[in-house]
Amino acid sequence: MRVRLTSNLSVLAVSLLTAFGAQAGGPTTSGQAEYLMTLSANIEAGQVVDAGMVIFNSSTGWVEGLRIKGKLVPPGGDWRHRLPSGVFRLDVRGTIQTDDGEIIFISYNGISQCAKENAERLSKGELIKSADCYFLAAPTFETKPEKYSC
Repeated sequence: MRVRLTSNLSVLAVSLLTAFGAQAGGPTTSGQAEYLMTLSANIEAGQVVDAGMVIFNSSTGWVEGLRIKGKLVPPGGDWRHRLPSGVFRLDVRGTIQTDDGEIIFISYNGISQCAKENAERLSKGELIKSADCYFLAAPTFETKPEKYSC
């Protein structure tokens, strides 16, 4: 059984503006997020390690954005740790192969929280939508070609 989770990943722009000393409140920082891509992953039913950890294989799917189009290829997965609060700590790694043959490593850590019924559906490998659970993640990407740098 497969599950399809679709999520829009955003990357924080490199240009963070910092003003020092000029304001009475001290330094301030602001940033701007930029849409990068939509990632759709086929996630197999989880392998339960114990009460606190489930591993999801996720090695197929697709990515598409303004400057990128490609597919997810093996290896890839999500090592999900359940915290005492019921929130899951995410440890996700994957491989993107772009339409022009380049390889991009993607990884992200973060948290997710689902209502009990949605968490049960996810663990059984049933279809859920991104609105069914709360996700917060910080993706990073590694690749050699300058074409795909942010």
